[in-house]
Amino acid sequence: MNPILFDFPNEFSSERLYIRLPKPGDAKVVYPAQMASMDKLKTWMEFAQKGQSEEELEVNIRNAHYQFMKRENMRLHVFLKETGEFVGCSGLHEINWEIPKFEIGYWIDSRMSGKGYMTEAVERIAEFAFIELGAKRVEIRCDAKNISSRAIPERLNFELEGILKNEGMSPDGKEPRDTCVYAKVSD
Repeated sequence: MNPILFDFPNEFSSERLYIRLPKPGDAKVVYPAQMASMDKLKTWMEFAQKGQSEEELEVNIRNAHYQFMKRENMRLHVFLKETGEFVGCSGLHEINWEIPKFEIGYWIDSRMSGKGYMTEAVERIAEFAFIELGAKRVEIRCDAKNISSRAIPERLNFELEGILKNEGMSPDGKEPRDTCVYAKVSD
């Protein structure tokens, strides 16, 4: 079956969080979070190397909405359930519907970090992938030096399957980096 025909929820929640597909207009809440977090994001994220305007981010978000609807890449925006405040961005990427297999990526508004929100979001997104999407494998890949990012799959009992040496370059392109590959699989 063509993945575009797969019918599943575009939004779901956890105890404290509301998680949904990106929607037109989201740049007005995502942009301030990116700007507040830019110093931290630049260390780990390629997209943060080059600044973007709020308008460019809005175009990116609308493209992400379109990709979600086509089931090609499923970015998810995370909000506090109680207040509606934007927490961060996650999603299911590098999708292979044949297996099905997904990779979870994430970043958090640095003003929201240290409260367990992203761990909660990733746990719920992985559950969504296994239950709603029939995932056989869910991966989290991160820079071996990114201790904060590594802590999430470790807390959630993802298995560290290996560390790929010199697998990529640092986001600034100055040095090779190792990539940790964590995974959970279904029976």
